[in-house]
Amino acid sequence: MRLRLTIEYDGTAFHGWAAQPGLETVEGELRKALERVFPDYQGLAVAGRTDAGVHALGQVASVEVATGPPPERAAAALNAELPQEVAVICAEQAPSDFHARHSARSRSYRYRIYRRSLPSPFESGRSWWFPRPLDEDRLAHSAELLLGEHDFRAFTPTDTQHEVFLRNVIRAAWFRRGDVLELEISADSFLKHMVRSLVGTMIEKDPEEIRALLDGRPRSEGGSTAPPWGLYLESVEY
Repeated sequence: MRLRLTIEYDGTAFHGWAAQPGLETVEGELRKALERVFPDYQGLAVAGRTDAGVHALGQVASVEVATGPPPERAAAALNAELPQEVAVICAEQAPSDFHARHSARSRSYRYRIYRRSLPSPFESGRSWWFPRPLDEDRLAHSAELLLGEHDFRAFTPTDTQHEVFLRNVIRAAWFRRGDVLELEISADSFLKHMVRSLVGTMIEKDPEEIRALLDGRPRSEGGSTAPPWGLYLESVEY
């Protein structure tokens, strides 16, 4: 039986999703829980490998299991074995050909910037505290330019393993919610550090510079990479 797991996690204490020897990772914790609940599991896959410090509200994993609790009890059983920073919020049986990464049609991310003049302990590790002035109209214009298919090589590290840099952005907009300014962005897929690089560059450069960068300019011409703790994998569409 193939399970589809929807997972939330606070990425602050983890060295990203992917399991790494000697380091605490989300995948490492999930594998330990799976070994206790579904000893014969195999084929664990994930929609997107988040970096160290990045959070998730709707990460999706797929896994093949042969024994263990039924789907309606799987989430509770796994949560009993997971640390409090990670929670399976939904477990359901999926078609036999479902694959968390290959079956995904789009992914949505959110980046949170905390705009209050003084810091908040409740936002520490959950947003990027940025009290300096920002032109929100300029940011909104820059976000509009991202829509459609563009070459995003200016927004991913030069040592990336990606060979194709074209990505189709379906939705991109900034929203002011109290003291928090949030970028919500959806695309067919994302390059490594793409959202964080977009945020840092939009803050530093004007829209016309952003427009030029979307024509496949080198990473050296782009702006800074925003810190990971403001980024959330919000959802995955299939």
